[in-house]
Amino acid sequence: MAVAGLYRRVLPPPPAIEFSSPEGKQLFTEALAGGTAEGFFKLISYYQTQSEPAYCGLATLAMVLNALAIDPGRTWKGPWRWFDDSMLDCCEPLEKIKSQGITFGKVACLAVCNGAQVEPFRTDQSSIEDFRERVVSCTSSEDCHLIVSYNRAVFKQTGSGHFSPIGGYHAGKDMVLILDVARFKYPPHWVPLSLLWDAMNTIDKATGHCRGFMVMSKLQKATSVLYTMSCKHENWNVVAKYLTEDLPLLLTSKNLKDVNDVLCVVFRSAPSSLRDFIKWIAEVRRQDDGSTILSEEEKGRVALKEEVLKQIRETELFKNVTGYLGFERSLCESEAPLGYTDSLADIAANVCCQGAGLLTGKIRLLNGCGKDIKLLNSVCKEPVTVVSGTVTTDGTEQMVDMLIPSSETKPSCLCDFDQNSCSGIPPSIGDGLTVLIFALPQDTWLGLKEEKLQAEMKGLTSADCLPTLLQEEVLHLQRQLYFLKADLNISPSSS
Repeated sequence: MAVAGLYRRVLPPPPAIEFSSPEGKQLFTEALAGGTAEGFFKLISYYQTQSEPAYCGLATLAMVLNALAIDPGRTWKGPWRWFDDSMLDCCEPLEKIKSQGITFGKVACLAVCNGAQVEPFRTDQSSIEDFRERVVSCTSSEDCHLIVSYNRAVFKQTGSGHFSPIGGYHAGKDMVLILDVARFKYPPHWVPLSLLWDAMNTIDKATGHCRGFMVMSKLQKATSVLYTMSCKHENWNVVAKYLTEDLPLLLTSKNLKDVNDVLCVVFRSAPSSLRDFIKWIAEVRRQDDGSTILSEEEKGRVALKEEVLKQIRETELFKNVTGYLGFERSLCESEAPLGYTDSLADIAANVCCQGAGLLTGKIRLLNGCGKDIKLLNSVCKEPVTVVSGTVTTDGTEQMVDMLIPSSETKPSCLCDFDQNSCSGIPPSIGDGLTVLIFALPQDTWLGLKEEKLQAEMKGLTSADCLPTLLQEEVLHLQRQLYFLKADLNISPSSS
């Protein structure tokens, strides 16, 4: 028997006032005249309907990222780079979000991953006065936008937790315009700001935390040039808990004498899934004409990654980490510690799973990969290593290139690939673990019993004196870890 389904819902008035109603239009006209609907036009230009019932957080984020004119750095469809909710999976698998929704912290993490400056505020960390001030500030500007996470039930609407952006504010009536991304259900509508605060000031039963709001703006410089923290694997919370909670306690319980002892505790006690937590970001492109010539933009992005890689390898912390790893590896044993592999053959094997998903946004539709994977050099002043492979999607073959950043660093036992096949050493386990340690909070080392060792670890891991580009990379990872820590020991909330 066919199910008729649902066609929209009636917006319960009061408290909501439909945007397209005479009263809603009047409120907008007055808000526009008052200068608190300036951000509306950017947002409405990229207004979208969430593509799945639980994608409200993703649709809201895609809408705001596009409104901020942030370049995703990867294609949506055809040659076009564009944010769509189906592309926002760097912090959580889409299948999981589709069935369970996404948490407040993961939305903030996703925003950071994709180039936004984010200021998140749960209601127990803010006040209604501060919220009103932020609303006025964002609605008076085109340079920032405000996302709210709230409980629909407070507005007598069906459903529970929901995300949407704020499109305007009426100072006289103290009302905000919610651009509801579930447009199949409710249209945009005005609600009293005080009532929206009440709707945010509710506990998400799935997380045990208050809901809240976040202010988003565009970073002036590229973020996550080379590395990112990935929580797509099931045990991300185990790793995050280890790094932020367990490790400081573990260091307190040990009698450690030098930096090598500290690194031994950090890495030998780590969960095996640590290798999946810190990832370097490869740029992948379609090989439309079989050419390996890079555009100026592509060369510029690879150059930024290579500069970050170079700066990592010039730090004293990197020397200590690679020294420890060299000891653990017993001078070039075939098995890398923590299950890492650094060879270009392994990198090439990931062209399919990393590259095709980025290009199509539909990684779950991949049917297989071709075996013809080879190494090429692009024709430009400075050679760039390019790994090429064939991806088969729904029976259609597509050649893809993965651009591999590298640094002219003296080979060591951390590098087990053919030195003649690339222009330098690509990102290795030593680079990833070094930048991960830089991202740990400084109070991680407070429990070390030897004061001299504590001071040495603080000095080695401080980001204050790092080159600007590497410092920004580390700060980006620190923000990610901060947002992920807020979601520890909780399950995703319903959107």
